[in-house]
Amino acid sequence: MVRTETPLVDRTFQCPDFELPAVDGQTYSRDDLFGSNGLLVIFMCNHCPYVRAIEDRILRDVRDLAEHGVGTVAIMSNDPSQHEEDSFENLKARAEEKGYPMPYLFDETQEVAQRFGAVCTPDFFGFNADGFLQYRGRLDESRKEPVPNAKRELFEAMKQVAETGQGPEDQIPSMGCSIKWKEAS
Repeated sequence: MVRTETPLVDRTFQCPDFELPAVDGQTYSRDDLFGSNGLLVIFMCNHCPYVRAIEDRILRDVRDLAEHGVGTVAIMSNDPSQHEEDSFENLKARAEEKGYPMPYLFDETQEVAQRFGAVCTPDFFGFNADGFLQYRGRLDESRKEPVPNAKRELFEAMKQVAETGQGPEDQIPSMGCSIKWKEAS
């Protein structure tokens, strides 16, 4: 697994439109998912040790951000032929097992990940109510091992976005496994 870091936030980047199937049997578009104060898009997957290490805290923050008017969506864009854990059926099982409070979408063509410029799992994109990117940082200082009492960087940043429309100036990139791209044919 190749460790990759996200680029710095580009506040001129607007949330691309998309429409993808979810593990709950519905299809969601970008506009279905925005909360009154913004949208958090998380590129993640089932197999990544970085995601697994922080998954429960991601879910906690998603639940807490909903109280601040921030919608959230998780998108899996890996080529599932490289990791069976990332198959649609396994995504569905994981979402049910963990009680995901947000839709978990499957980007089979990988076009959505490309439009976003997603590079790793987890890769967090925090948009304000106007659809402009305000956060492209990490959940907290944890990597593959949780850091006890870590500052809730993602939650605090998105709470600030919800309250002011602006993300923090200082952001530390997220780090994780690279997106598993399909081989060009």
